Amino acid sequence: MSRVDALTHSLVGKKVLMAVTGAILVGFLIGHVYGNLKIFQGPDHFNAYAEGLRTLGMPLFGRSHLLWIVRVVLLASVAGHVWAAYGVTRASWQARPDPYRRLDLVATTYAARTMRWGGVIILLFVVYHLLDFTFGRVNPGFVPGDVYRNVVASFSIPAVVFFYLVAQLALGLHLYHGLWSACQTLGLNHPRYNHLRRGAAGTVTALIIAGFISVPLAVLLGVVR
Repeated sequence: MSRVDALTHSLVGKKVLMAVTGAILVGFLIGHVYGNLKIFQGPDHFNAYAEGLRTLGMPLFGRSHLLWIVRVVLLASVAGHVWAAYGVTRASWQARPDPYRRLDLVATTYAARTMRWGGVIILLFVVYHLLDFTFGRVNPGFVPGDVYRNVVASFSIPAVVFFYLVAQLALGLHLYHGLWSACQTLGLNHPRYNHLRRGAAGTVTALIIAGFISVPLAVLLGVVR
């Protein structure tokens, strides 16, 4: 068995894979929320940003070529993250087939205990999000290329905003624990600095989630029209 096979088939290897793919996805989230906030500059700026993603890398790359490369990397990261998470979960179940009678809240957090179902909600949200804004299958007023209009049309529906907020809550819990545990997995763990690591994870999570939820709330409240 090669070193790569040994690593990917070990519990430690799966945790490392989760940490690395998680870091890639966090980087995407930061870039994504930055782009989302451009909606407050108006339709021209927001649509220009969306068009800029499609022309990124031109003329060295063709239209949307670099964007599709990024999408493939993200898809591979999601697949690797889910696969590793499933492996770690199975190992956890096999190590302790009987549930804890009493869960010590010092050793775990609410975010940690909701990682599994939170991940399922996030996956369902990603599928809906793509159907809404990328493919336009569930968007009530989808116009190809007019991203501003599509966002306003979708988030004008309270039920959609509610689902979005629930998904962001799940994402926030998942992201907070993921940032904390990824640092530990990658060796960034010391009792003297763990409180700083927890604070940094909370700050990054709060900023990302606040940025994401500001858009649907702004549309629903009529700030963005």
